[in-house]
Amino acid sequence: MLVLGIETSCDETGIALYDTDRGLLGHALYSQVEMHNEYGGVVPELASRDHIRRVLPLIKQTLAVANCDLHQVNAIAYTQGPGLAGALLVGASIGAAMSFALQIPALGIHHLEGHLLSPLLSTPAPSFPFIALLVSGGHTQLMQVDAVGQYRLLGETVDDAAGEAFDKTAKLLGLGYPGGAALSKLARRGQPGQFKLPRPMLNSGDLNFSFSGLKTAVLTLINKQDSTDQIRADIALAFQEAVVQVLTEKSLAALSQSGLTQLVVAGGVGANEQLRKNLSYKAGLIGATVFYPELEFCTDNGAMIAFAGAMRLQAMPKKNLQSASSFTVKARWDLEMLEMPEAD
Repeated sequence: MLVLGIETSCDETGIALYDTDRGLLGHALYSQVEMHNEYGGVVPELASRDHIRRVLPLIKQTLAVANCDLHQVNAIAYTQGPGLAGALLVGASIGAAMSFALQIPALGIHHLEGHLLSPLLSTPAPSFPFIALLVSGGHTQLMQVDAVGQYRLLGETVDDAAGEAFDKTAKLLGLGYPGGAALSKLARRGQPGQFKLPRPMLNSGDLNFSFSGLKTAVLTLINKQDSTDQIRADIALAFQEAVVQVLTEKSLAALSQSGLTQLVVAGGVGANEQLRKNLSYKAGLIGATVFYPELEFCTDNGAMIAFAGAMRLQAMPKKNLQSASSFTVKARWDLEMLEMPEAD
């Protein structure tokens, strides 16, 4: 089955072709970072309009790279939510229109499920069941994943997510958008041990997270210091160390409580070099293995949507595989509400 994936949930337009026999055949991504950087964050209306301009050229580009004809596509998967409503509508409407025109199935995919399954595109890939640390945009969650569509929430953030804390702290340090990558780059020049920041909810006894207070602690620290490049780098490093320790310790606790030995890390913060290094080392000490998506698949992308769509379409009863006659988007959508249809 050849599946065309369309991702337009926020500020990146992603297209991919995934074949269930041959794997990922091609993908293309256009980031709106430069456009939104001028405003210090994503402007929803501008994001939607830019998706309209990019989707069809990227589809043509991906088909050319994969040496495929549009009429060879067997199904279309598009991001149905969560995300910006206007941006989601672009991908959903184009996916549904192509489905109707080509008379092939179309399926709306949960954005976070795409991230959750993205490490399965890599080699080696994890096997079910596993624990997943989802650190994508406004989400920081620990999930137990028993199979595609079988997810159990173990813990989540009670306020700011890790990615939000990175972006807000970066802004406090005078860095540009997107802040997470800029802060991590600055932290490489930091000197360890110069500042100590709190580790929120590290000893809370549960698997929940909180990063709002950490951001406030950074603001207090900044106001007490001279604003030199080195001090800013030292604060960035101290902040990153605090976030990494909390994410690591909570993830290890989830492995311990579940009795599982595989951890999947997915989402934009999963590209953080210090997090990867720390998690892999600490997990190795307890005999666990950590799996990460390729760096190009940590941020929003079409490959994860095409892959998730292929997994779901393969398991769906054939009588349910039909072209789209309508479509909806879900700006808010609980991952736990997903179900996997019974196979024929």
